[in-house]
Formats: sequence, structure tokens, C-alpha cells
Amino acid sequence: MQHGFCERAIETAPREVLRGQQLRRLRALAAEILATNPFYRHKLQSAGLGSAEDVGSLDDVRHLPFTHKGELIADQAEHPPFGSNLTYPVERYVKVHQTSGTSGRPLRVLDTVESWAWWLRCWRFVFAGAGVGSGDRVFCAFSFGPFIGFWAGFECAPLVGAMAIPGGGQDSLQRLRAIEEQGATVLLSTPTYALRLAEVAREHGINTAASTIRRTIHAGEPGASVQATRRRIDEAWGAECHDHTGVSEVGATGFTCGERAGVHLIESEYLFEVIDPATNQPLPAGRRGELVITNFGRVGMPLIRYRTGDLAEVDEDFCSCGRTWARLRGGILGRVDDMVVVRGINVFPSSIEDIVRGFNAVAEFRLELFEKGEMRELTLTLEPIAHLPQESVAQLVREVCDEVHRRIQLRVACESVPPGTLPRFELKARRFFRRAHTHAGR
Repeated sequence: MQHGFCERAIETAPREVLRGQQLRRLRALAAEILATNPFYRHKLQSAGLGSAEDVGSLDDVRHLPFTHKGELIADQAEHPPFGSNLTYPVERYVKVHQTSGTSGRPLRVLDTVESWAWWLRCWRFVFAGAGVGSGDRVFCAFSFGPFIGFWAGFECAPLVGAMAIPGGGQDSLQRLRAIEEQGATVLLSTPTYALRLAEVAREHGINTAASTIRRTIHAGEPGASVQATRRRIDEAWGAECHDHTGVSEVGATGFTCGERAGVHLIESEYLFEVIDPATNQPLPAGRRGELVITNFGRVGMPLIRYRTGDLAEVDEDFCSCGRTWARLRGGILGRVDDMVVVRGINVFPSSIEDIVRGFNAVAEFRLELFEKGEMRELTLTLEPIAHLPQESVAQLVREVCDEVHRRIQLRVACESVPPGTLPRFELKARRFFRRAHTHAGR
């Protein structure tokens, strides 16, 4: 498996050429949806965009209104079951998925034959960046349901000459045996579940580092770009861990190349912006803010200036792989609303994960925010690996607590629970909790 390009000319085009392509795609999108999409016709015309010719430059997009997930959900409630953000008659749509619902009511998303083919085109870039192609056997450790998950990756694998192996309807041990028996070379999963599979393997005497897996591709969580988590996945599987970013309602948006120095944004298919979430003003490259996305290829159910709620930093510097597409430094850094201020220090759950995953004796963890009087406090709960002596557990708790203090200058309350106590996750992991009230004396 060699790292390569899906479409070298597009991926290495000068940025001025890329911007010209994006402008043409944006105008074509506007022309189509202004004619027949009730949701966006109203939004765009209310902002003064009467025709595609009114888009004179990419900077003009900043005058268009943002789109929020909440308004899409409200629109579907008002116009059930699929809402008014439909460019074509509903009979033209052939796929229905929905968001995971981890942050509220799920949003239904529809695809036409053309827009689903566009999804798969985006996944071609993901596979090429990771060096996945002809002769590979791609194991999808995912229970297939309405959540988009790895559906597109599973269906794209044959298009790049790889064998697609479904892992739905199986428990972790069955999946491990299927990987071994069928000689899978690529694992698709959340980063959390890749580590969970390795944990189950150790419990049953299976050496995943000696398996046939040579690449792992992860989505759904920031973990695959968190250095400590990526290192643990690399070591656990004896493979090269790759990150992939995407949003169910937007599309497959990015991937890591062989350099693994940030997540390349698929700029031929999207327009990306970063804004200050407090002021809604655009931020230049290199500044941390909320990622806003316009997709060009999902014309049947488009999104223009969609506020993802994801925190990111865009890097437009040249990548040694040869691609000119911008990258997200460190991938998705977390959720904008997940940042908490504790005693004047900004804390992101992904920063805590990077610290905790640096300790191989920690199997799982949980982070809780609570109020103590007028102060905010954090509790970090650690679950050690099995069979760790109690004195070693106590030492582990102290060392993690000290490392958190050293790295982010914050003292947090650290405690341990017995092995097997904390939940395990196949899809998006939920490790960060906010408690409205605390017990007396806590």
C-alpha cells in the first residue's frame, strides 16, 4: 500500500486555481437551488441574493446567512418528515440517513443517486491519502443503522479495488476473529473502538499488533489526530492510524495523508471558513475558531455556511506530500460548546484525552464538570487496565493528576474505578459530562 493521490492535478493545483474552481461550483450550486429549493430560496433571497450572478467572488459568501442544525431540525418538524431543504421532488431521493442524535434530536438527511456518488467520490480521497486501494481488504467495525457512520466508506471500498468486509451484527471478539480469518488489511472504526478491540484482544490472548491490519482509518471523534491516542492505536495494531473528518449532514470533508501532519480539507468539494463563535466574524488562517462549511456536491439537500460547532485551526502552508489543500492542525480540536473555563483556564476534553492516553495503564476514563460553591471543578475518573496491583493504581492516579497539572496548569480531582466499570463505545464516545449539582462536601 503506497500513499498516493486520488486526482493529483486537483489536489496539487495552485490555490488561485482552486479558488476559481470553488467560485464556479458555488455559482452553479446557487443557480440550481434558487430555482427549486424552498428552504434556501427564502434564505438567500432574504439576504439579497437573487441569482447566481450576484456571487461575484468567494468573499461574497460572507454576506450570506449561516445555517444552523437547530433550524434544520425545526424545519423538518414543520415540514415532516424530511423538511423543505429539498431541491428535487422527494421521489428522486434514494438514500436516507440521520445524524447520531448525541447532541439532541436526530436530523434526517437524504441523498439522490448523484449526491451519494459524490459522497463516494469524497471517500476516494480518504482512501488514497491513507494508501488504501486494489488488493486491500477493508473491515468496517460498525453496526449498520440509520447513522451515516462508515456507510460511504464501506460502499466506496470496491470502487478503489478493495474488498469490503461488513462487521455489523457482531460483538468485539467476533470482529477480531473475522479480521484474522479473512485477512483484513484496513480497519474502519472510531478511534475509541479501535482501542476497545485491542483491549478485548489482549483479554483473549490475541496479538493485534501482529495481525494483517496495516492501516486504520477513524472518524466520529477527534482521537485519531490526538497524538497520544494515535500513538496507542499505532502500537496496538502495528499499523498506521489515519484521521478522517466528516459531518453527516455535510459530507466527508477531510483526511490525513502519509505525512499525518494535519487533516487535509477536500477543497475541491467544499468551501471552508473559520469564524469567531462569539462575534461570528471571519478569522484568518492559523486562528482557532468554529469551522463553517459549504458543500458543492450535495445539491439535492445542500448546506450553505453551515456552522458545524467544531473547533479547528486551518493551516494553508505547503504540505510535503505535495498537496496544496489546506489542513486542520490537529484535526478537529473539539466542540466549541465543550470548552470550559475552570479557575480562569480554558480546558478542552481533547487536551485531557491527549494526556490520559499517554498512560498505557489507563484503559478508559471519564471527565465531569461540576459546581462547588461559586467555583467550577473537574473530576477525572480513571479505569486502569486489568490485573494492575492496587499500589500501582494509586501511583497511576497520582502520576496522571500531576501530568494534567504540568501540562495545563490545573489541579483536577483524580479517582479510580475497578476495571470494566466505565462504558465502552462502538460509535461516538461520551466521556465528558456536566453535573448541575454536586453532593455536599464534594
